[in-house]
Amino acid sequence: MIEVKNLCKNYGNKQAVDNISFSAAESEILGFLGPNGAGKSTTMNILTGYLSSSGGEALINGVDILEDPVAAKKDIGYLPEQPPLYLDMTVDEYLGFVYSLKKCKLPKKSHLDEICGLVKITDVRGRVIRNLSKGYRQRVGLAQALVGNPKVLILDEPTVGLDPKQIIEIRTLIKRLGKNHTVILSSHILSEVQAVCDRIVVIDKGKLVANDTAEHLSHNLSADHKLTVQIEGPAKEVQSLLNGIPDMVEVHMNRTVEKNVTEFELNAKEGADIRREVFKRMAARNYPILLMRSSELTLEEIFLKLTTGDFYGNIENGAKK
Repeated sequence: MIEVKNLCKNYGNKQAVDNISFSAAESEILGFLGPNGAGKSTTMNILTGYLSSSGGEALINGVDILEDPVAAKKDIGYLPEQPPLYLDMTVDEYLGFVYSLKKCKLPKKSHLDEICGLVKITDVRGRVIRNLSKGYRQRVGLAQALVGNPKVLILDEPTVGLDPKQIIEIRTLIKRLGKNHTVILSSHILSEVQAVCDRIVVIDKGKLVANDTAEHLSHNLSADHKLTVQIEGPAKEVQSLLNGIPDMVEVHMNRTVEKNVTEFELNAKEGADIRREVFKRMAARNYPILLMRSSELTLEEIFLKLTTGDFYGNIENGAKK
């Protein structure tokens, strides 16, 4: 649905985007991350046709955005960080204007009714946009991106400025939209990306440095794959049970957490997943597991590791191992 091939963008002597390639399949939500100045906004502007590239291709549903921008843009709904709103219009007037601008062929009333219900702005359709809260303006911006039912949605910081309840509602909506649309989501809220996205692309200094799921990136970039558990039961007996698990390399007793509750650090053979066996052995003795936590990296740690020089590589088909 979206294909970026060897994309480059130069500003004089500065190369903002340096030969990057990635794709997003139909009904996939792709997280697009990068620090300030990484080339993220430039790439998104090329994908939406706002900027031309210096080299490479950007295909939307098989159509090159540079070769045939009108056809490609019909399949794109774009929500920039600052929604493109006309503040003196009412919500209805604005959405009607966008409908006409996009030359939408869908039945106008039912189509706009459906969009307004989807983003929950039905109750403010008669109000002037200038008088709406930040949260409602963001929803109106998302509504305009949905006019025409485009196959591709490109969302730049869609929850910026929203309160916690609104953020959860917009995240839920994005996940629903991902069932019928290809979505590229750019956000500085990494927990949001992890909660919503199927796959993550990270760029830094104009180069692609990661293209994989958060789980695979965490596994591949972690120096070790230890498991920390807190178990209620006789410490020595629990340790003996854990030591007997196949593929277990080492069981280290960390500390006593509270009466009859001990924390252990488990180190298994590389590639082994011992979680289910730990659960089965403790359940058989009725020893409750009060905590089980992997030592693998969080998305925040992955992002820092990829963009601060500790790990760097041009990764086209998954994380570097």
